[in-house]
Amino acid sequence: MPLRAPLDSRFSQNRPGNPRGLKRRFGSLIGRNRRLTVALLLCLAAGIAVQQFTPASEQRVNVLVAARDLPGGTNLAASDFTTIPVTQGLAIPSAFEDPGALAGRQLAAPLGRGQIPTESSLLGPGLLTGTPPGTAAVPLRMADPSSIQLLSPGQLVSVVLTAAGSYDESRESQVLAGPVAVLWTSAQGGKAGEWLGTGDNDGLVVVAADPQQAEKLAGASTQGKLFFVLVSP
Repeated sequence: MPLRAPLDSRFSQNRPGNPRGLKRRFGSLIGRNRRLTVALLLCLAAGIAVQQFTPASEQRVNVLVAARDLPGGTNLAASDFTTIPVTQGLAIPSAFEDPGALAGRQLAAPLGRGQIPTESSLLGPGLLTGTPPGTAAVPLRMADPSSIQLLSPGQLVSVVLTAAGSYDESRESQVLAGPVAVLWTSAQGGKAGEWLGTGDNDGLVVVAADPQQAEKLAGASTQGKLFFVLVSP
């Protein structure tokens, strides 16, 4: 007949204070909930990984952008702009903060909805921002005013002069300067007062020229007829 452990010995194994009993119950609990335990450990590991690889949120700042598509030559109003939050890395240091500072200014080139206006977007001295020292903004009046419909700011052109002559004399053509960048054209609309001090801007093109080119272009329209030739960048 097999011997049985004393009753008090069997009970002592399951007493709350018995380390062996606690270990046995814990092992039994883990065994019954093994899948749940594994799932919890995987979730914990995934959470730690996400936390490690997720970059800290960048601080955002408000910047002034166009509230709608604005064509070149637009006379601006404060209502043409709104503010949106962007990360500091996307903010432009030279951007405007106050829409009132743009009121009454004129766009030199089209500005799409959501784009950030800067001084170089506007008609005026800002058009020469970033150009080499000594660069001049030279206004030219083309012989064919309708041809400037082909131009837009940023395009490169060569300026050609056809010298004036008598009715039966052949006229010589020469390239005065090129390539030069177009800064503004009267085809953009608006007023040219900031450039010429006059509203007579029919056929007018403003180009960026270095000192040597500017010397040749100044007053060239009095020597004959001016035309342009588009130049590939």
